[in-house]
Amino acid sequence: MIETLNSTQVDFFRDIILFEDLTESELSQLVRISSFEKYFRHQYIYNQGAKSDRLFFLKSGVVKIGNMADDGREVIKSIIHPKSLFGELSMMGQEKRNNFARCMNEEVECVAIYIQDLEDLMRRTPSMQMKFLKFMGERLMHMEKKVESLVLQDARTRIIEFIKDNAIKRGRKVGFETLFKHSLTQQDIANITGTSRQTVTSVLNELKKSNQIYFNRRSILVRDLEKFG
Repeated sequence: MIETLNSTQVDFFRDIILFEDLTESELSQLVRISSFEKYFRHQYIYNQGAKSDRLFFLKSGVVKIGNMADDGREVIKSIIHPKSLFGELSMMGQEKRNNFARCMNEEVECVAIYIQDLEDLMRRTPSMQMKFLKFMGERLMHMEKKVESLVLQDARTRIIEFIKDNAIKRGRKVGFETLFKHSLTQQDIANITGTSRQTVTSVLNELKKSNQIYFNRRSILVRDLEKFG
């Protein structure tokens, strides 16, 4: 479902690093070339093989990026949270999507911009070009780190590192404890960490039994992040 963006969306763009140096006139132009879209749980924003002609910025909700392996398994490459962009390979010459983007929440809101329109704006704004290159470099380093993890770390360590990383980035401190909420099933965590659902269940139960974490379907509480693992 698509709605036309209005001027209130300027505040959303101001909070995104890529656009922080834009003038009021440039921000207004950005609003005019953007569309505000709503999706619902399990709905695909785009699928593998779809035309790769738009870039997306997540306004609310959670989106998973992944693809399907030859054996039918879902491989999750990244989890996207608000104020992040996705579908960025369309800026690098990708013609068709090699991943899918699928909603994980009951409702997801995002802003979509056609690549041609964004490139026209970037040509007039050199600071945007540098920020985008920096973003792509950081995304590449993240992917390299993930590949190294799959090669060098065992399954238990990958699951623990996944919990620790999310607690640090998105957790809320409560005394010595750190709570982070999520929209992931144990199968999702397995798909992200390159393990099996049974292994995820076993490791989570082991960590709970040793009183390092408490978890339910929508959150994980890390008792002491400094001693965790």
